[in-house]
Amino acid sequence: MISAGFFEILGVNPAMGRTFRKEEDHLGANPTAMISEGLWKRKFGSAPDIIGKRLTLDGVGRTVIGVVPSSFRLRIQNFQRGKQLNDIYLPIGEYNEPQFYSKRGAGWGMDAIGRLKPGVTLEQARADMDRVSRELAAAYPDVDSHEKANLIPLKDEMVGDIRPVLMILLGAVVFVLLICCVNVANLLLARSMSRQREFAVRVALGAGQARIIRQLLTESILLAFIGGGLGLLLADFGTAAVIAAVPRTIPRAEDIGVDFRVLLFTLCVSLLAGIVFGLAPAWNTSRLNIGGALKESGRSVAGTRNRAHGLFVVGEMAMALVLLVGAGLMIRTLFVLWALDIGFNPHNVITFEASPPSSLRQQPPDAVRAFFRQMHDSLASMPEVDAVSLGWGAHPMGSDDEEYFWFVGRPKPARRTEMPMAINYIVEPDYLKALQVALKRGRFLDDGDNEHSPKVVVIDETLAEKYFPGQDPIGQYLDVNTDPSERDKVPNPQIVGVVGHVNQWGLDSDAANPLHAQMYFPSGQIPDKYMSNIAQGAGVYVRGKRASVPSFETLRHRLLGLNGEMVVFDAEQMDETVSQSIASKRFTMMLLAVFAGLALLLASIGIYGVLSYLVGQRTQEIGVRMALGAERFHVLRMILTYGARMTLLGIGIGVVAALGLTQLMSKMLFGVKATDPPTFIMVALTLSAIALLACYIPARRAMK
Repeated sequence: MISAGFFEILGVNPAMGRTFRKEEDHLGANPTAMISEGLWKRKFGSAPDIIGKRLTLDGVGRTVIGVVPSSFRLRIQNFQRGKQLNDIYLPIGEYNEPQFYSKRGAGWGMDAIGRLKPGVTLEQARADMDRVSRELAAAYPDVDSHEKANLIPLKDEMVGDIRPVLMILLGAVVFVLLICCVNVANLLLARSMSRQREFAVRVALGAGQARIIRQLLTESILLAFIGGGLGLLLADFGTAAVIAAVPRTIPRAEDIGVDFRVLLFTLCVSLLAGIVFGLAPAWNTSRLNIGGALKESGRSVAGTRNRAHGLFVVGEMAMALVLLVGAGLMIRTLFVLWALDIGFNPHNVITFEASPPSSLRQQPPDAVRAFFRQMHDSLASMPEVDAVSLGWGAHPMGSDDEEYFWFVGRPKPARRTEMPMAINYIVEPDYLKALQVALKRGRFLDDGDNEHSPKVVVIDETLAEKYFPGQDPIGQYLDVNTDPSERDKVPNPQIVGVVGHVNQWGLDSDAANPLHAQMYFPSGQIPDKYMSNIAQGAGVYVRGKRASVPSFETLRHRLLGLNGEMVVFDAEQMDETVSQSIASKRFTMMLLAVFAGLALLLASIGIYGVLSYLVGQRTQEIGVRMALGAERFHVLRMILTYGARMTLLGIGIGVVAALGLTQLMSKMLFGVKATDPPTFIMVALTLSAIALLACYIPARRAMK
């Protein structure tokens, strides 16, 4: 549901037809609708005459006036929590719900989007909204005294906190690129040293230093371009695999792909890498001693020590350690998260939404209750189903619903906004069995808690500990008549049980959210005046008896057999719901682990290559040492000592760098500090062991 002018504010033009007009955005207007391009193709076969066609939505005939392009994707964090994109758009002004217009503070979850006037800054707009908030608080002290508007740039709202994640991954990519370039530079440096006699001959025949440097830079740039081209081919295939693993929590993932910007970026990076890392061998050759190189006939370099090799390896080891520490911290975070007690058992549970026929909303309350009882009994009677519960209000790790409350017998605050809030679950008695929530004391809701029995409520242990410290809350009464404008009071429910706290906000977010208290109301005691709203639909939780839960299609077919006009949709395994709550962390860990593995492999190849080259250059020296009595063990120790020195120096520098850089990812961690000692120790030991193994192979060859 949107206002007229919504698409105009966002600069979106319909693929076909037009957008809503002002005269269509009010009660009593001719019912209209816009549909998405996906729905147009999926349900209407891309019919070119779709504009002006009629469709029936919730029993209301509507005229299709426009098609929203598939390129339009608006994901607002606080509003659109669903797994599917919008298919149908309606004018919000024709929403025929009296409470939507007459009741302040009803909590209908409406968002507002606006475009600032030219020249108006966000700070100015926020100051203006602060003024509006103060005026509303003065005019409506009961509901607005503690409310305040908060303006957020739409881009920030859509992108959320993904920017730090992407910056960390970009840094990881840069580190891997640098390690690759360092390896190539080391190889080019070794190759240039073995070609010193060739270059000496060229210089003797008249080639200038600039000519030699140009030749080496040309070779390195050519290598860089060939590598960049092969990398693009791999990226084209690899991107598809990465996108398949991208969680839906990452915005605009569907737009990721290799395009001309990626090609241009790769071209620039390849050119820059070729120039920068081709300078080391070029500069080394420019200082060539021509006479010495010609006299030694290519053997003078055998004893030459080039510190550049060692420095390059040290840099590789340091960067590899930083990446390994980052990946290790993310892995530790995921282990901590998976070990958390989330308060319910998601295994073998499927959840989905079921919307009854729109005619049910005009039925008396008893008919609505009877219909939902039929739904419950129809699913519960299936042989493969262990427990079923319908639910309204909050959904664990999905949607939320909050209610103000107070305590009977305690002095009541003058304003509603000064009262505490709790997450509100409206469920059936089998909810406890369906999600296997722990009962701490008292009892849970049962079949006797219906519209004719005294009102009851079950609270979670967080609410009990916070508001009834050192007391037994069983038998106490909650005051739920907190809205001073509400004329029809409902009986205050009595607390009959306490259950364990359920993780509502996600594995890594629940502890950080200030709202933890939870209340469970029996669906059988929903007041008559709310039954028309309840009739719009319910969430369904189904636990299977054996290792697998019945398929969604089986459950959907069962409900459609009860009433063919029902709409059953949005199915998801509860395991997947829990997994999606940390999907971005898991994705980040996966990529960091891949980059860290590449870095470790490349660093090992680098140290192996350097030592192999040095051993090859010092073969004559080693032979002389052994001819003069040196034992093979001494030769092994000499080579390993040199490799260990480079490794330890690189690890030392890497630890210092990691202590600083991992602070940037502290917000992504959970239950683990950015300076976690076990992670640093394990990474350092692993890197040392692999590096020494890479040193051993050329050292063993030197012994022979």
